[in-house]
Amino acid sequence: MPQLKILVGTMYGGALDVAEQVKPLFEQAGFGVDIVEQPTLDDLTDGEDISLFVISTTGSGDYPGNFVPFVRSLSDKSPALTELRYGLIALGDSSYGDTFCGAGKKLDSLLEDHGARRLGERLEVDAMETFMADDAAVPWVEEWIEEQQLKVV
Repeated sequence: MPQLKILVGTMYGGALDVAEQVKPLFEQAGFGVDIVEQPTLDDLTDGEDISLFVISTTGSGDYPGNFVPFVRSLSDKSPALTELRYGLIALGDSSYGDTFCGAGKKLDSLLEDHGARRLGERLEVDAMETFMADDAAVPWVEEWIEEQQLKVV
């Protein structure tokens, strides 16, 4: 059974809530799913497995505290991630202007710089438009699973 790891970057629990809401969709598609709240480089997947990043933005485009060690390790060790296939859900607030979904955008760029391949488009959820982020994430994940032909059941 292929595995999906949902790596979560959250400050107040919104990204974790999204991860918990989309987990059953992947399970229904035939994946074993783990939600990782303190991600490390060892949590990155390769081969048949897939990673999904669900990350909120804090401050002026910053990573949430629980995600900072992961990003530092990725930057310091600079591993080749050519086998990593991933999706990305970025949470933010457009009232912050240029830094809207800044953490997700920076992570996307960092992963790409290390050779990872994003599957599909990045979802950017705006707290100014969507009160509950999972209202946007659930339909996006359903479509993402279908587009990427991730069903293995």
